[in-house]
Amino acid sequence: MTPGSKPFTPEFDATLRDRDLAKARQDIAIGRWQGLPELLHSTGHDWDRRTHRVRLLAQSTAGTTIAEEWHTARPGDPDALVLRADTEVLRCFNLAVAAGDPGAAGQDRLDMAVRTCLRAADAHPYDPVPWVSLLTIARLYAGGHRQFNHWWKELKLRHQDNREAHNQALRHVSARWHGTHGTMYDFARDVVDSTAPGSPLAVLLQVARLEEYRYRLEREGDMALFLRRHWSTDVALADTRRTWDTWVVNWDGIYRAQDIADFNYLLHATCAGGLYSEAAYLFKLLADQATAVPWSYFGDPATVIAKWHRTVMRST
Repeated sequence: MTPGSKPFTPEFDATLRDRDLAKARQDIAIGRWQGLPELLHSTGHDWDRRTHRVRLLAQSTAGTTIAEEWHTARPGDPDALVLRADTEVLRCFNLAVAAGDPGAAGQDRLDMAVRTCLRAADAHPYDPVPWVSLLTIARLYAGGHRQFNHWWKELKLRHQDNREAHNQALRHVSARWHGTHGTMYDFARDVVDSTAPGSPLAVLLQVARLEEYRYRLEREGDMALFLRRHWSTDVALADTRRTWDTWVVNWDGIYRAQDIADFNYLLHATCAGGLYSEAAYLFKLLADQATAVPWSYFGDPATVIAKWHRTVMRST
Protein backbone atom coordinates (compact mmCIF):
# COMPACT_ATOMS: atom_id res chain seq x y z
CA MET A 1 0.00 0.00 0.00
CA THR A 2 1.42 3.38 -0.97
CA PRO A 3 1.50 6.30 1.51
CA GLY A 4 -1.83 8.10 1.58
CA SER A 5 -3.75 5.32 -0.16
CA LYS A 6 -6.66 3.73 1.61
CA PRO A 7 -6.45 0.06 2.61
CA PHE A 8 -8.11 -2.51 0.37
CA THR A 9 -11.35 -3.68 1.97
CA PRO A 10 -13.48 -6.01 -0.15
CA GLU A 11 -17.21 -5.38 -0.16
CA PHE A 12 -19.53 -8.37 -0.49
CA ASP A 13 -22.98 -7.67 -1.90
CA ALA A 14 -25.12 -10.68 -2.81
CA THR A 15 -27.24 -8.57 -5.16
CA LEU A 16 -24.14 -7.43 -7.10
CA ARG A 17 -24.99 -3.71 -6.76
CA ASP A 18 -28.66 -4.17 -7.71
CA ARG A 19 -30.24 -1.67 -5.31
CA ASP A 20 -33.82 -2.39 -6.37
CA LEU A 21 -33.25 -6.09 -5.76
CA ALA A 22 -31.69 -5.37 -2.37
CA LYS A 23 -34.76 -3.35 -1.36
CA ALA A 24 -37.09 -6.15 -2.49
CA ARG A 25 -35.14 -8.66 -0.40
CA GLN A 26 -35.45 -6.35 2.60
CA ASP A 27 -39.21 -6.21 2.01
CA ILE A 28 -39.36 -10.01 1.98
CA ALA A 29 -37.50 -10.08 5.29
CA ILE A 30 -40.27 -8.02 6.90
CA GLY A 31 -43.05 -10.03 5.28
CA ARG A 32 -43.97 -7.81 2.31
CA TRP A 33 -44.44 -8.94 -1.30
CA GLN A 34 -46.10 -5.82 -2.71
CA GLY A 35 -42.89 -4.45 -4.26
CA LEU A 36 -42.06 -7.65 -6.14
CA PRO A 37 -44.47 -7.21 -9.10
CA GLU A 38 -42.99 -3.84 -10.07
CA LEU A 39 -39.41 -5.10 -9.68
CA LEU A 40 -39.91 -7.99 -12.08
CA HIS A 41 -42.11 -6.02 -14.46
CA SER A 42 -39.47 -3.28 -14.70
CA THR A 43 -36.79 -5.85 -15.55
CA GLY A 44 -38.48 -6.43 -18.90
CA HIS A 45 -36.65 -8.73 -21.31
CA ASP A 46 -33.23 -8.31 -19.75
CA TRP A 47 -33.18 -12.06 -19.24
CA ASP A 48 -29.86 -12.27 -17.40
CA ARG A 49 -30.99 -9.67 -14.88
CA ARG A 50 -34.43 -11.27 -14.58
CA THR A 51 -32.81 -14.65 -13.93
CA HIS A 52 -30.49 -13.11 -11.34
CA ARG A 53 -33.33 -11.29 -9.61
CA VAL A 54 -35.71 -14.24 -9.50
CA ARG A 55 -33.00 -16.56 -8.16
CA LEU A 56 -32.01 -14.19 -5.37
CA LEU A 57 -35.63 -13.44 -4.52
CA ALA A 58 -36.28 -17.19 -4.34
CA GLN A 59 -33.36 -17.58 -1.95
CA SER A 60 -35.14 -15.10 0.31
CA THR A 61 -38.66 -16.48 -0.11
CA ALA A 62 -37.67 -20.14 0.34
CA GLY A 63 -37.88 -19.82 4.12
CA THR A 64 -41.11 -17.82 4.10
CA THR A 65 -44.64 -17.96 2.71
CA ILE A 66 -44.17 -14.77 0.65
CA ALA A 67 -44.18 -16.53 -2.74
CA GLU A 68 -47.44 -18.28 -1.87
CA GLU A 69 -48.99 -15.08 -0.54
CA TRP A 70 -48.23 -13.18 -3.74
CA HIS A 71 -49.47 -16.01 -5.94
CA THR A 72 -52.66 -16.34 -3.89
CA ALA A 73 -53.31 -12.60 -4.00
CA ARG A 74 -52.65 -12.39 -7.76
CA PRO A 75 -53.20 -15.85 -9.24
CA GLY A 76 -53.25 -14.45 -12.77
CA ASP A 77 -49.82 -12.83 -12.51
CA PRO A 78 -47.29 -15.06 -14.32
CA ASP A 79 -44.39 -13.44 -12.45
CA ALA A 80 -45.87 -14.66 -9.17
CA LEU A 81 -45.94 -18.21 -10.52
CA VAL A 82 -42.38 -17.94 -11.88
CA LEU A 83 -41.11 -16.91 -8.45
CA ARG A 84 -43.15 -19.58 -6.70
CA ALA A 85 -41.66 -22.23 -9.01
CA ASP A 86 -38.06 -21.17 -8.35
CA THR A 87 -38.85 -20.96 -4.64
CA GLU A 88 -40.01 -24.59 -4.66
CA VAL A 89 -36.80 -25.59 -6.44
CA LEU A 90 -34.60 -23.88 -3.86
CA ARG A 91 -36.59 -25.41 -1.01
CA CYS A 92 -35.77 -28.83 -2.43
CA PHE A 93 -32.10 -27.87 -2.58
CA ASN A 94 -32.19 -26.57 0.99
CA LEU A 95 -33.53 -29.93 2.15
CA ALA A 96 -30.85 -31.76 0.15
CA VAL A 97 -28.05 -29.64 1.60
CA ALA A 98 -29.34 -29.93 5.17
CA ALA A 99 -29.55 -33.73 4.91
CA GLY A 100 -26.44 -34.22 2.80
CA ASP A 101 -28.63 -36.24 0.46
CA PRO A 102 -29.72 -35.09 -3.04
CA GLY A 103 -32.93 -37.07 -2.70
CA ALA A 104 -33.90 -35.73 0.72
CA ALA A 105 -36.87 -33.78 -0.63
CA GLY A 106 -38.47 -37.01 -1.84
CA GLN A 107 -39.83 -37.92 -5.25
CA ASP A 108 -43.26 -36.39 -4.68
CA ARG A 109 -41.89 -33.00 -3.70
CA LEU A 110 -39.42 -32.97 -6.59
CA ASP A 111 -42.20 -33.85 -9.02
CA MET A 112 -44.43 -31.14 -7.55
CA ALA A 113 -41.67 -28.56 -8.06
CA VAL A 114 -41.23 -29.68 -11.68
CA ARG A 115 -44.97 -29.37 -12.32
CA THR A 116 -44.95 -25.86 -10.85
CA CYS A 117 -42.05 -24.91 -13.14
CA LEU A 118 -43.89 -26.26 -16.17
CA ARG A 119 -47.01 -24.31 -15.21
CA ALA A 120 -44.86 -21.18 -14.94
CA ALA A 121 -43.39 -21.89 -18.37
CA ASP A 122 -46.90 -22.16 -19.81
CA ALA A 123 -47.97 -18.93 -18.10
CA HIS A 124 -44.92 -17.00 -19.36
CA PRO A 125 -43.98 -18.74 -22.64
CA TYR A 126 -41.13 -16.41 -23.66
CA ASP A 127 -39.49 -16.37 -20.24
CA PRO A 128 -36.32 -18.49 -19.84
CA VAL A 129 -36.46 -18.43 -16.03
CA PRO A 130 -38.79 -21.45 -15.54
CA TRP A 131 -36.41 -23.45 -17.74
CA VAL A 132 -33.47 -22.34 -15.60
CA SER A 133 -35.45 -23.60 -12.59
CA LEU A 134 -36.00 -26.94 -14.32
CA LEU A 135 -32.32 -27.27 -15.25
CA THR A 136 -31.50 -26.61 -11.61
CA ILE A 137 -33.82 -29.19 -10.06
CA ALA A 138 -32.89 -31.82 -12.66
CA ARG A 139 -29.70 -32.47 -10.67
CA LEU A 140 -31.62 -33.72 -7.65
CA TYR A 141 -33.08 -36.69 -9.54
CA ALA A 142 -31.12 -39.92 -9.35
CA GLY A 143 -29.10 -40.05 -12.55
CA GLY A 144 -30.49 -36.65 -13.57
CA HIS A 145 -33.97 -35.95 -14.87
CA ARG A 146 -34.72 -37.71 -18.16
CA GLN A 147 -36.04 -34.44 -19.62
CA PHE A 148 -32.83 -32.49 -18.98
CA ASN A 149 -31.78 -32.32 -22.65
CA HIS A 150 -35.28 -31.23 -23.70
CA TRP A 151 -35.32 -28.52 -21.05
CA TRP A 152 -31.90 -27.35 -22.20
CA LYS A 153 -33.17 -27.00 -25.77
CA GLU A 154 -36.21 -25.05 -24.56
CA LEU A 155 -33.95 -22.71 -22.59
CA LYS A 156 -31.71 -22.11 -25.60
CA LEU A 157 -34.73 -21.21 -27.73
CA ARG A 158 -35.55 -18.42 -25.30
CA HIS A 159 -32.14 -17.12 -24.22
CA GLN A 160 -29.19 -18.95 -25.67
CA ASP A 161 -26.58 -17.02 -23.64
CA ASN A 162 -28.25 -17.29 -20.23
CA ARG A 163 -25.44 -17.23 -17.70
CA GLU A 164 -27.20 -19.04 -14.84
CA ALA A 165 -28.51 -21.78 -17.15
CA HIS A 166 -25.00 -22.51 -18.40
CA ASN A 167 -23.70 -22.68 -14.84
CA GLN A 168 -26.47 -25.11 -13.89
CA ALA A 169 -25.83 -27.26 -16.97
CA LEU A 170 -22.10 -27.34 -16.21
CA ARG A 171 -22.78 -28.57 -12.68
CA HIS A 172 -25.19 -31.18 -14.04
CA VAL A 173 -22.47 -32.77 -16.20
CA SER A 174 -19.76 -32.52 -13.51
CA ALA A 175 -18.31 -35.47 -11.60
CA ARG A 176 -20.11 -34.31 -8.46
CA TRP A 177 -23.46 -34.91 -10.14
CA HIS A 178 -24.12 -36.82 -13.35
CA GLY A 179 -20.95 -36.66 -15.42
CA THR A 180 -17.17 -36.54 -15.17
CA HIS A 181 -14.46 -33.91 -15.08
CA GLY A 182 -14.01 -34.61 -18.79
CA THR A 183 -17.64 -34.03 -19.72
CA MET A 184 -17.65 -30.84 -17.67
CA TYR A 185 -14.56 -29.43 -19.39
CA ASP A 186 -15.86 -30.52 -22.79
CA PHE A 187 -19.09 -28.63 -22.12
CA ALA A 188 -17.24 -25.49 -21.02
CA ARG A 189 -14.90 -25.56 -24.02
CA ASP A 190 -17.74 -26.17 -26.46
CA VAL A 191 -19.52 -23.12 -25.05
CA VAL A 192 -16.41 -20.95 -25.36
CA ASP A 193 -15.86 -22.19 -28.92
CA SER A 194 -19.29 -20.94 -29.92
CA THR A 195 -19.63 -17.83 -27.75
CA ALA A 196 -19.30 -14.34 -29.15
CA PRO A 197 -16.27 -12.16 -28.33
CA GLY A 198 -16.97 -10.16 -25.19
CA SER A 199 -19.27 -12.79 -23.67
CA PRO A 200 -18.83 -13.60 -19.96
CA LEU A 201 -19.69 -17.23 -20.75
CA ALA A 202 -15.96 -17.65 -21.42
CA VAL A 203 -15.47 -17.79 -17.65
CA LEU A 204 -17.13 -21.24 -17.58
CA LEU A 205 -13.58 -22.57 -18.02
CA GLN A 206 -12.66 -21.16 -14.60
CA VAL A 207 -15.96 -22.27 -13.05
CA ALA A 208 -15.20 -25.80 -14.24
CA ARG A 209 -11.65 -25.67 -12.84
CA LEU A 210 -12.93 -24.54 -9.45
CA GLU A 211 -15.52 -27.34 -9.43
CA GLU A 212 -12.83 -29.95 -10.14
CA TYR A 213 -10.66 -28.45 -7.39
CA ARG A 214 -13.48 -28.60 -4.84
CA TYR A 215 -14.39 -32.16 -5.82
CA ARG A 216 -10.83 -33.45 -5.56
CA LEU A 217 -10.12 -31.55 -2.35
CA GLU A 218 -13.18 -33.06 -0.65
CA ARG A 219 -12.32 -36.60 -1.74
CA GLU A 220 -8.52 -36.66 -1.83
CA GLY A 221 -7.41 -33.92 0.57
CA ASP A 222 -5.07 -31.01 -0.05
CA MET A 223 -2.13 -33.34 -0.78
CA ALA A 224 -3.86 -34.79 -3.86
CA LEU A 225 -1.57 -35.28 -6.84
CA PHE A 226 -0.89 -31.97 -8.65
CA LEU A 227 -3.70 -30.19 -6.75
CA ARG A 228 -1.36 -27.44 -5.55
CA ARG A 229 -0.50 -26.66 -9.18
CA HIS A 230 -4.14 -26.84 -10.23
CA TRP A 231 -4.22 -23.21 -11.38
CA SER A 232 -0.72 -22.98 -12.86
CA THR A 233 -0.49 -25.96 -15.22
CA ASP A 234 -0.06 -25.25 -18.91
CA VAL A 235 -3.69 -26.19 -19.54
CA ALA A 236 -5.00 -24.04 -16.68
CA LEU A 237 -3.00 -21.01 -17.81
CA ALA A 238 -4.06 -21.51 -21.42
CA ASP A 239 -7.71 -21.57 -20.29
CA THR A 240 -7.25 -18.41 -18.20
CA ARG A 241 -5.62 -16.57 -21.09
CA ARG A 242 -8.37 -17.79 -23.41
CA THR A 243 -11.05 -16.36 -21.14
CA TRP A 244 -9.11 -13.12 -20.90
CA ASP A 245 -8.75 -12.83 -24.67
CA THR A 246 -12.35 -13.86 -25.39
CA TRP A 247 -14.07 -11.80 -22.72
CA VAL A 248 -11.98 -9.04 -21.16
CA VAL A 249 -10.16 -7.90 -24.30
CA ASN A 250 -13.53 -7.58 -26.07
CA TRP A 251 -15.64 -6.43 -23.10
CA ASP A 252 -17.90 -3.50 -23.94
CA GLY A 253 -17.60 -1.98 -20.47
CA ILE A 254 -21.27 -2.52 -19.67
CA TYR A 255 -21.85 -4.46 -16.46
CA ARG A 256 -24.37 -7.26 -16.86
CA ALA A 257 -26.29 -8.68 -13.93
CA GLN A 258 -23.64 -11.18 -12.82
CA ASP A 259 -20.43 -9.78 -14.30
CA ILE A 260 -19.05 -8.95 -10.86
CA ALA A 261 -19.34 -12.61 -9.85
CA ASP A 262 -17.74 -13.79 -13.07
CA PHE A 263 -14.89 -11.27 -12.87
CA ASN A 264 -14.16 -12.67 -9.40
CA TYR A 265 -13.79 -16.17 -10.86
CA LEU A 266 -11.33 -14.86 -13.44
CA LEU A 267 -9.52 -12.71 -10.88
CA HIS A 268 -8.92 -15.73 -8.69
CA ALA A 269 -7.59 -17.73 -11.64
CA THR A 270 -5.16 -14.96 -12.60
CA CYS A 271 -3.95 -14.62 -9.00
CA ALA A 272 -3.49 -18.35 -8.41
CA GLY A 273 -1.92 -18.78 -11.85
CA GLY A 274 0.62 -16.03 -11.30
CA LEU A 275 -0.76 -13.78 -14.04
CA TYR A 276 -0.30 -10.71 -11.88
CA SER A 277 -0.54 -8.07 -14.61
CA GLU A 278 -4.00 -9.36 -15.56
CA ALA A 279 -4.93 -9.69 -11.88
CA ALA A 280 -3.93 -6.07 -11.20
CA TYR A 281 -6.16 -4.93 -14.05
CA LEU A 282 -9.11 -6.88 -12.65
CA PHE A 283 -8.55 -5.57 -9.11
CA LYS A 284 -8.67 -2.04 -10.54
CA LEU A 285 -11.76 -2.86 -12.61
CA LEU A 286 -13.63 -4.34 -9.67
CA ALA A 287 -12.39 -1.78 -7.13
CA ASP A 288 -13.59 -3.31 -3.85
CA GLN A 289 -16.44 -5.40 -5.29
CA ALA A 290 -16.10 -9.04 -4.26
CA THR A 291 -18.14 -12.23 -4.11
CA ALA A 292 -17.72 -14.94 -1.51
CA VAL A 293 -17.22 -17.59 -4.21
CA PRO A 294 -14.56 -18.54 -5.28
CA TRP A 295 -12.53 -17.10 -2.39
CA SER A 296 -14.48 -18.91 0.33
CA TYR A 297 -13.12 -22.28 -0.84
CA PHE A 298 -9.65 -21.22 0.32
CA GLY A 299 -10.50 -19.71 3.71
CA ASP A 300 -12.25 -16.59 4.94
CA PRO A 301 -13.07 -14.81 1.66
CA ALA A 302 -12.20 -11.29 2.86
CA THR A 303 -8.85 -12.48 4.21
CA VAL A 304 -8.02 -14.51 1.12
CA ILE A 305 -8.80 -11.80 -1.41
CA ALA A 306 -7.01 -9.13 0.66
CA LYS A 307 -3.91 -11.33 0.81
CA TRP A 308 -3.95 -11.78 -2.95
CA HIS A 309 -4.44 -8.03 -3.41
CA ARG A 310 -1.26 -7.34 -1.39
CA THR A 311 0.67 -9.96 -3.35
CA VAL A 312 -0.44 -8.67 -6.73
CA MET A 313 0.11 -4.99 -5.92
CA ARG A 314 3.63 -5.66 -4.64
CA SER A 315 4.46 -7.57 -7.82
CA THR A 316 3.20 -5.04 -10.37
